[in-house]
Amino acid sequence: MAVTSTTTVIQVGGAPSSRNWSTELCDCCTDTKTCCCGFWCFPCMQCKAAGDFGWCCAMPLLDFFCCAVSCCLRASMRERYNIDGSGCNDCCALMWCYPFVWCQMAREVKIRKHGSAPPTTTVITNQVTSR
Repeated sequence: MAVTSTTTVIQVGGAPSSRNWSTELCDCCTDTKTCCCGFWCFPCMQCKAAGDFGWCCAMPLLDFFCCAVSCCLRASMRERYNIDGSGCNDCCALMWCYPFVWCQMAREVKIRKHGSAPPTTTVITNQVTSR
């Protein structure tokens, strides 16, 4: 007599599981509210993104002369959300595409914040007995 057991685990919901950013650097049209906020009041968008991430909302205002705060925040985001990348890539992106990087970070925080509910897990176990 042989017994075959199959277990299937289904996970629904929760934060995105990809090791990439949820949106591309120039995907501003995917979230027009964040894009408009970044265009019309860039410091407000920066402060909101930093605050929503759990940092002091005034930290981005220290970025006036260099991108050190932005580089640290982006690296922290990558670490928390398990996103691939490097400090060198972060700094280069910030040097050449500063507003786009900030809009991407704001979108990421927004997506992860709304998708941060714990996932629902369903476990299905089947046992087949054959003689």
